[in-house]
Amino acid sequence: MSDKVAILVQRVRAMEDELEEEFNRRRNQFNYRLERGRAVFEQDVRRHHEAMKQSLSSYLSDARPLVVLTAPVIYAMIIPFVLLDVFITIYQAVCFPIYRIEKVKRRNFITFDRKHLSYLNGLEKLNCMYCSYGNGLLAYAVEIAGRTEKHWCPIKHAKRMEGRHAHYHEFVEFGDAEGFQRTKKALHDATK
Repeated sequence: MSDKVAILVQRVRAMEDELEEEFNRRRNQFNYRLERGRAVFEQDVRRHHEAMKQSLSSYLSDARPLVVLTAPVIYAMIIPFVLLDVFITIYQAVCFPIYRIEKVKRRNFITFDRKHLSYLNGLEKLNCMYCSYGNGLLAYAVEIAGRTEKHWCPIKHAKRMEGRHAHYHEFVEFGDAEGFQRTKKALHDATK
């Protein structure tokens, strides 16, 4: 990786850290603390949240009919999500130790904390759990795939791609045959 790329990656990471600090500052204004990984609100905040909750009947009556009719399409995605979850988890459990790739911790990507928000009705909580699972699972799968790609084929693409994983910047440039051979040898030597 060139010095300029390394510097830019450092700047991006510093900006991500700064963004996370800003998120933490904003979290503080909503009067909760984390206890054993769970958000705990003050009692007066919980009462306010309960008062803000939209009833399920009101929520459903406000929904557009086409939105309601598409719900089965959205929820049917649970089938490929669960299959992906099972297969990617088995793949990692079987292959990563052999390849000597550090395993991805699923819990770092999939979390179900929104269900504890008392201003959400039951259906909103279910929807939030579903989105948390789907998006967390996809991020988990991208990380597993990124680590796999880094191990087997760490070459950048010729054209710009959206949604690059966190390891992409470490890859050798497209067309850099010598760089690829050096990287391949280093990876091979590291996994002997």
